[in-house]
Amino acid sequence: MGAHPLVVRVTPTGTRPGNGLRRVLRGGVVNMAGAVVSAALNLALIVAITRAFSQETAGLLFSATSVFLIMAAVANAGAPDGLVYFIARMRVFGRPEAVPVLLRLALGPAVLASCVVAAALVVLAGPLAEALGSEEATAYLWMLALFLPFAVLTDSALAATRAHHDMSATVLVDKVGRPLAQLGLVGMIALSGSAGLLALAWAGPYLPAAVLAWFWLGRIVRRAAPDELPPPEAEARDGREAGEECDARDDQGARDDRDERVTPAVFWAFALPRALGGVAQMGVQRGGVVMVALLNGLSGAAVFTAATRIMVVGQFGTQAVLNAAQPRFAELLASRDHNAVRALYQAGTAWLVCLNWPLYLSALVFAPEVMRLFGDEYAAGVAALVIVCVGQMTAQVLGMGDLVLTMTGRTGLNLLNNVMSLLANVVVCVLLVPAYGAAGAGVALVASAMVRKLLPLWQLRSLVVLHPFSRPVLAATCSALVWFGALPTTMDAVTGGGVPVLVAAVLVGALGHLGTVWWLREHLEPRR
Repeated sequence: MGAHPLVVRVTPTGTRPGNGLRRVLRGGVVNMAGAVVSAALNLALIVAITRAFSQETAGLLFSATSVFLIMAAVANAGAPDGLVYFIARMRVFGRPEAVPVLLRLALGPAVLASCVVAAALVVLAGPLAEALGSEEATAYLWMLALFLPFAVLTDSALAATRAHHDMSATVLVDKVGRPLAQLGLVGMIALSGSAGLLALAWAGPYLPAAVLAWFWLGRIVRRAAPDELPPPEAEARDGREAGEECDARDDQGARDDRDERVTPAVFWAFALPRALGGVAQMGVQRGGVVMVALLNGLSGAAVFTAATRIMVVGQFGTQAVLNAAQPRFAELLASRDHNAVRALYQAGTAWLVCLNWPLYLSALVFAPEVMRLFGDEYAAGVAALVIVCVGQMTAQVLGMGDLVLTMTGRTGLNLLNNVMSLLANVVVCVLLVPAYGAAGAGVALVASAMVRKLLPLWQLRSLVVLHPFSRPVLAATCSALVWFGALPTTMDAVTGGGVPVLVAAVLVGALGHLGTVWWLREHLEPRR
């Protein structure tokens, strides 16, 4: 069998089997706390916009910012995912001294690409504004283009901090600081009545966020310098090097993994397919808003954005779990510990259900009350909200197979999946949006989500069989259904519904769900 399996487990990431999972849990808790605050701030931001401005103005801003986010996904060139993947491998194989070189290799081209894309957005602003049917869209897109490089730098720098298992930067800078600044600036714009500056209020906070993220990353990299490694980690690295020499003949493939150097060709061969996949994924998430604006008008885009806010709020919770689990998946796959990968996948799926099902079930039961938060004219989005909630609940149960696929290095398959998902979204939008508006776009979102969730599980079957059918997921699902499905439905039927009933149901359900999760905590632990 050789020395390789024993050597791989003695890494700076921890020697005990549960150590990495506990680190993921700690990071997930930090991210979840930030996700709750961020979700509340972003929901408040959308409510402020829809109530303070007309549907046309709100739809214009939502459409313009959707274009901005899609262009940012194009500009980052996959650098964030590449940084997480390769930094995690460097940590596993004891080579933290290579991280600064990797950062220069990744961030320079990404920032340069963002400047080129920003210039392209300025040039294309006129035709896009004409397609959207609003002359104001040109000014909106010009203002957004100025901050595109800062958005790319923020995403890449924060990804590198997460690769070092530091979740605090992402939470404080991106999940709390930036949306809080956006909310404050939009509030000032609403009071002044200067709707033309809405785009500036939305994008401006990316500038200080980029500065803070860059300095935070620099502090982490300096602290992780090789001469500052604690003795146990240095000994582990020496043990790995000795093990490589002893195992050179028995396990040549594993030795090559440890000796690999991340050249520009290696990095971008991984990152660029992921970039295209990320663009397709962002196209699914935000392209629906643009499609509705083009096919159903800016007012329809405003309604669709409001109806899908519940999905975006849920995505903050999902991203909290993914951000914490991503570097650990990369480490486990590098170590070829497939049993641990399966255990982490099932535990992560249970966390997703525990966190997001209460949100979607509450919105499903009280859909009319939720839509009235945005204003009486947004009641047309109830059907879209119901469709999106059902689809997202199904997606949560299917877990994070797409993330596992990416961390295996199979970015080509990930690209294929996201392109197929985008195509499904576009086709369904073209077929249904002209006739059904926001509801048709909601069906398109669900169709694209199913494509993106099911394909990775089938593609990974030859490496590691992943499925959500486990005791942790069952426990999480039952708790959510009781406290946020059965209880609020009963309360709504008995009392006749309303916002007070919604608030009471959520409060009682939250207490019951937390108590149940705590009581079933042993059943929520993964089994290896």
